[in-house]
Amino acid sequence: MHFVNAKGILTRNSGFEGMNIYRGCSHGCIYCDSRSSCYHFTHPFEDIEVKENAPELLESALRSKRKKCMIGTGSMSDPYMHCEEELGLTRRCLEIILQYGFGVCVQTKSDRILRDIDLLDEINKKAKCVVQMTLTTYDDDMCKIIEPNVCNTKRRIEVLGEMQKRGIPTVVWLTPILPFINDTKENITAILSECVRVGVKGIIDFGMGLTLREGDREYYYNAIDKYFPGLKDHYIKRYGNSYELASPNAKELKEIFFEICRKNGIMCKPDECFKYMNELPDKYEQMSLFDL
Repeated sequence: MHFVNAKGILTRNSGFEGMNIYRGCSHGCIYCDSRSSCYHFTHPFEDIEVKENAPELLESALRSKRKKCMIGTGSMSDPYMHCEEELGLTRRCLEIILQYGFGVCVQTKSDRILRDIDLLDEINKKAKCVVQMTLTTYDDDMCKIIEPNVCNTKRRIEVLGEMQKRGIPTVVWLTPILPFINDTKENITAILSECVRVGVKGIIDFGMGLTLREGDREYYYNAIDKYFPGLKDHYIKRYGNSYELASPNAKELKEIFFEICRKNGIMCKPDECFKYMNELPDKYEQMSLFDL
């Protein structure tokens, strides 16, 4: 972990502002796209870069904004990594978002977010809060392999349940689905059934597969070579250097996905989910439990 003074903290996207307090990650997920060379890391990925002046930059930026909007965080680096326990920068930024009446959309894999559920609840009452949680495998042993340094899926589902109790809307990222690893009907059905039970608002899927590019491809291949002997060669033979690696079961899994989502009134188109997460209505009414 090392500290820097950043020049800015917000990046404008379509309809919202993105914020990454940290660069790099300690969760160790074997498929992480943020390892890709295109992001130009100049330090080891596990050596977390901490933007120690993030709260000051955020307050300055929000104070000068004329129109309220959603502030998104977690798209590149999880805001609830291990170092957040000590540093508390994410919490301080949430306090500023609450103070200035903005909305927030948080993406994480960690149950550390429960430490801030009081703030998320207050933001949701005053503006809007959406919590996004990544779920990839329902099997605890598999989770320890592909996402080794973060809480397992069952614990993340408990987090979604706690958000539901507060009326905080949630969106699940059902991605990536790794070919020949977690791309089974049983896995997808188990995760989706739990999503229905805890009343998630939407589920994002990008086609039942994963993407690999320079940087993360090498890391991923080293990992599957270690934990799934012979699978690396099968990948190379089947996919070569393709960016998109669709599961051979993609068609069946997508049909299951759409059927369960439609049956239970869950948003399942990425554009629809992003529109919901990025929009801050002029008057946002907190969801009642009857809407979940």
